[in-house]
Amino acid sequence: MVLRARPGRDEDERAVVRRLSRARKAPRDAVTRARMIELSWSGLRVPAIAVELDCSQKTVRCWLHRFNRSGLEGLEDLGGQGRKRRITEEERSRIIALVKTVPPGRLRWEPVGELWAFDESGPSEWTLNSLAAAAGAEGIDVGRSQVRRILLAEGVRWRRTRSWTRSKDPDFVPKGRGSSAFTPTRLTAAVGKRF
Repeated sequence: MVLRARPGRDEDERAVVRRLSRARKAPRDAVTRARMIELSWSGLRVPAIAVELDCSQKTVRCWLHRFNRSGLEGLEDLGGQGRKRRITEEERSRIIALVKTVPPGRLRWEPVGELWAFDESGPSEWTLNSLAAAAGAEGIDVGRSQVRRILLAEGVRWRRTRSWTRSKDPDFVPKGRGSSAFTPTRLTAAVGKRF
């Protein structure tokens, strides 16, 4: 039995298929699928369409069947394909918000002038391991590498860099002046050449 695309239901459907098959800024897959339908309407059979579009006959048959069954909606990708996310968007947001909190082991000044921390055994700086552990304590089952991917995707920094170069201590005095912008060149001894 010869498989062909059913005729367009109305002029609008035919116009959409024609316009999509010639589109330059539409997704490539959608353009190829519309082209399959248009070539079938022009009288080409499945093997000729497959050769024309450089794809398999099975692919052409699949999309012709879907168009015949569902019309233009059949040419769209089905949703829900691929692996499901292990954590929800709300849990992702909680992990990102966790980075903005103060780590439990970070020392702070009490009003009376003493240093203290919420949890002295906790981390003083957020690292990927400490963030994964803190998320686990909140009931979010997430690994170190997944925390890293989440934070990189959001552009969030999970650690403070160069913490040793600054201090909030009012009595802190830097270790002398910084290096000059001009560094004198070192004279090198001339090495004699052998002739």
